[in-house]
Amino acid sequence: MGYYCGIDVGASTAKLVIVDSDRTVVGRSLRSSGVDYAATAGECLDDGLESAGIDRRQVVFSLATGYGRSNVPWADAAMTEIACHGKGAHFHFPEAITVIDIGAQDNKVINLDARGRRTSFKMNRKCAAGTGAFLEEIALRLNLDISELNGLAEKSTKKVTLGSFCTVFAATEILGKIRAGQQVEDIVKGAFRSVVKRIVEMDAIEGRLVMTGGVVAHNRLLRSLAAEAFNTEVLVPPQPQYIGAFGAALSAIEKSTEEKGKQS
Repeated sequence: MGYYCGIDVGASTAKLVIVDSDRTVVGRSLRSSGVDYAATAGECLDDGLESAGIDRRQVVFSLATGYGRSNVPWADAAMTEIACHGKGAHFHFPEAITVIDIGAQDNKVINLDARGRRTSFKMNRKCAAGTGAFLEEIALRLNLDISELNGLAEKSTKKVTLGSFCTVFAATEILGKIRAGQQVEDIVKGAFRSVVKRIVEMDAIEGRLVMTGGVVAHNRLLRSLAAEAFNTEVLVPPQPQYIGAFGAALSAIEKSTEEKGKQS
């Protein structure tokens, strides 16, 4: 049996998925991207091969995506994260969907038709507001570990609104909230609402709503707030932080088939 590898090198983390020819995930890896994307990609590959229990020579085709996709020297091809996130999400929900991926440095809103063809997409690259970096800054200002945010926000009893669009200004606004005596849990939930508000402003949803990304994986409350804001059910695939890498692995299968067709 042949195996196929997809790696999503993001600004914050690198995710790798290995699938077999039946599209079943057999290996995974996740590491901080660091400053040497090529080295991190190599470490992820070693991790993934070990978890799958296979040899590198058994990998038929590898495909890279994400912010650092051009820094994966062993990849056979590269593809945009828009295409890979859409493919990975549509595999789990094969219908007309809107995929919202909350990343460390950007958010993506991808509209797909029932056949998985992209009809439109929006991406925010102008400001970190509404991204994982925004929440990391909030945690820093509140002297919290980012893993504590969801648990605190779920304890909130009072609505606190953050009005700033810029991450830097939002951090200053938070300090003002603290001086005014606002509770930390209410401020954190206000930050979560701010993330959702930025996404709502990006684009309308078409079809069912699917959310992916590490921020969604680790912050359950964000899903509830998004469902409330969009007035619809939120679907989350298994291992949502790996969806880009999974989509890249699926694309690797397709690319490999195309290459074989050209050679025959």
